[in-house]
Amino acid sequence: MELKSTSNHYGTVAVSIHWISAILIIALIGSGFRAAATVDFEAKAAILRAHLPIAVTVLCLTAFRIVWWWRMDRKPHPVANAPRWQRRAARASHLLFYVTILGMITSGIGMMMLSGAAPVIFGQQYAVLPDFWKLPPRLPHAIGARFLVALLVLHVGAALHHHFVRRDKLLQRMWF
Repeated sequence: MELKSTSNHYGTVAVSIHWISAILIIALIGSGFRAAATVDFEAKAAILRAHLPIAVTVLCLTAFRIVWWWRMDRKPHPVANAPRWQRRAARASHLLFYVTILGMITSGIGMMMLSGAAPVIFGQQYAVLPDFWKLPPRLPHAIGARFLVALLVLHVGAALHHHFVRRDKLLQRMWF
């Protein structure tokens, strides 16, 4: 497998970024919902100690992915015989992923900056975590998380439809 993509298959770099990001985003969704539902200070801080570095990693991967597509690689051609609406829906959903991921990270950074909670979370000082719901970025962060879950369900559903129903080998293009 080549580092860069070909006209019908994604390269090693794109495939690696995709699957690492997918795993980390699923971890972020799980830890984020768990942290939101946790009232115990120590437990919430422990969850956020994992959540925040994973989010920074996803930011770095997403930024690298954007630069990779923009400057260094080209995406494979759309699947043969895919209707125009599916090609447009695929482009739109990928763009929505980028916008949502960057929006989630921006609102998360906003919450950390406005709340001053980072020193508390990382144990540099002992205090009670703030009520994040009182911070303006919290609502967009919560809405973004639910929207991201919906995008993931649609994305996985479309990939499985292509693999099992259409049998057009779309899913194999994004594997090693």
